[in-house]
Formats: sequence, C-alpha cells, structure tokens
Amino acid sequence: MLDILYMEDDENIARHVAEYLGKYGYRVSVYETVAGAKQALLQKCPTLALVDWNMPDGTGCELCRWIRMNRKELPVIVLTVRGDSRDVVSGFENGADDYVVKPFELEVLLSRIRALLRRTGDASGRYLSCGTISLDRETMRVCRGAEEIALSPLEYQVLVCLLENKGRTVTRRNLLEKVWDSNGNYVGDNTLTVTMKRLREKLGQPDCLKTVRSIGYRMEE
Repeated sequence: MLDILYMEDDENIARHVAEYLGKYGYRVSVYETVAGAKQALLQKCPTLALVDWNMPDGTGCELCRWIRMNRKELPVIVLTVRGDSRDVVSGFENGADDYVVKPFELEVLLSRIRALLRRTGDASGRYLSCGTISLDRETMRVCRGAEEIALSPLEYQVLVCLLENKGRTVTRRNLLEKVWDSNGNYVGDNTLTVTMKRLREKLGQPDCLKTVRSIGYRMEE
C-alpha cells in the first residue's frame, strides 16, 4: 500500500479524500498543521504529499520549501481554492510538482496522483528514520532533526542495519557478521561496543536507540 501525507485542516474534506483514496490502495495520514506534517515527515517519508495552501500555522508553500530541503525527491501536489496564476507560479517556485484547485472532483485528484507517480516513482524507500534520526540512502546523509551528522563508514553501516530492522532487536552477533565480516574485518566484541558508544554520542543519545542487555540493540519510535 502506498502512503500519502495529507495536510488539510478541514476535517470533512480530509475524511472524504482519505476514504476515497483508500479504496484505490492508498493509505492516507491526515495532519491539520504545518508543524504536525513536518514532524511526521521526519519520522517517515511517504510516497506522496498532498498539501493544502492555507493552514492555521502557516502555508503550503512553507511546507513545500521544507520538503525540498529535507525530502528532496518526495512528490508534492498543492491543493488550493485559489486560481490566480501568481499563486500557481508561487507553488511551483517553492517546490510543488502539480496543483489542484478546490473544489475538485475526487476522480481528477486520483488521476493527478497516478500521473505524478508515473513520472517520479516511489522514493519513500530511499529514506530511513526513527525518532528525530533520518537517513538518506542515496546521498548517505544522516540528520538529527535538521542538523546533519558526520558518521564514519562503520557507524553509518551500523545505523543502516538498525534502521532497516526498526522495531526488531538486532543481536550483537548479527551486527558483527553483517557490518564487519562482510567487509572482511574480523574484530572482537569490544569493537562493536566502542562503535555503538560513538554512534550514540554523535546522534545526541537518542531515546529511540535502545540497548537490549546482553543481546543487542533496537531502534523503536
């Protein structure tokens, strides 16, 4: 199922859109504020974002700019009651890929979503995240919130392994085999302990990185 982040403060409109798209295999998560949408995007990258123009705490353009800085490949459709060409141009200049003017037919919105995804594909698998920690597989960029964190190659590989298994405990043995043995490096258990200590420090001791005593580690929200 493809995930859609939908920023809309009108509960009635949001419910109808979510129910309709759900019939066609889309899982829609609705957020009523720009702040809530940003927080959700830091936790997980969806397949596509539907962004309403006017929100209680900001604008759709504001979120588009933020997306282009933090989730560059995420497709964005702006939904607006405005039909003025200046507003349309502003939306595109701030990072929108397409726009739909309210009121709209749900069939038209679905067609626009499908057409955009045919052009862009699904980039959601490019990003891994947990808590405030996010990782871009393509650029190998790791961030805590909006702050970029520099990791060593081994620290990066450990973090990827933990994020790929988010919610599951990864044993120390599995980490040693996957990260070190796969690179032809045969090291002692203490090396993993030191690497995890440094990784925690660089990530700011995140609450989402748990130690399972005598067994291994787990990333969880």
